[in-house]
Amino acid sequence: MKSSPNAKKNYEKQNRLTPEASENLENIEQTAIARFMGDLSELESALGMLRLGQQYGWRVMYLIHSKATIRKYEEILGVSIKDAMPEVGPSSDRCRGYRVSQKLGGFWKIVSGETKVPDKRQTE
Repeated sequence: MKSSPNAKKNYEKQNRLTPEASENLENIEQTAIARFMGDLSELESALGMLRLGQQYGWRVMYLIHSKATIRKYEEILGVSIKDAMPEVGPSSDRCRGYRVSQKLGGFWKIVSGETKVPDKRQTE
């Protein structure tokens, strides 16, 4: 793993969850854990997406996961990611795919693969 030279700046701009948002997130997590039956790596990945999405937003989640994977994780979590995380988070601009989508437009074409973006999942 490489460490970002901007780690301090990146840390400082992250969202700090309100007590209400933190409680809501914990409720989603605990409910998903209680309901889940199956391969634990899928539960772990769904929970990771939920947490990461708080900082990167659902648009970046769509850039790094397939639509089918998003649907699977939403089913595991019992929520739509559009309801559980911001559209754009304070770290969205760190994602190469998101930055390119802002410059070129056509976000959903990048998500679908119609417009190719090399290393779209990379963060800086």
